[in-house]
Amino acid sequence: QVQLAESGGGLVQPGGSLRLSCAVSGSIDNMNYMRWYRQAPGQQRELVALIKYNGDTNYADSVKGRCTISTDNAKRTLYLQLTNLKPEDAAVYSCNILDANGNHWGQGTQITVFS
Repeated sequence: QVQLAESGGGLVQPGGSLRLSCAVSGSIDNMNYMRWYRQAPGQQRELVALIKYNGDTNYADSVKGRCTISTDNAKRTLYLQLTNLKPEDAAVYSCNILDANGNHWGQGTQITVFS
């Protein structure tokens, strides 16, 4: 069974940076996508970034130019680097893997942006 564990969230001032990590355990069966989502209170969950099985990446317009999704296969970890953070980036960020067995989710990590 695939298990995902996010870390790296925290408090940051506007303009700051954070790198989120998602540690993957268990066996992935024909991975389609690895994705980061976020959800702010009272808001719908939003897809932030994804990386396909072939390495192609895609980003939400709201973070384009400020966000990098990457993987370290040896460490079995998915990353999300966020720079120039804005108050509207505050949310719970969750990683997701879609494979042949369906969607797998982590518990999420909180980013709070304050001035």
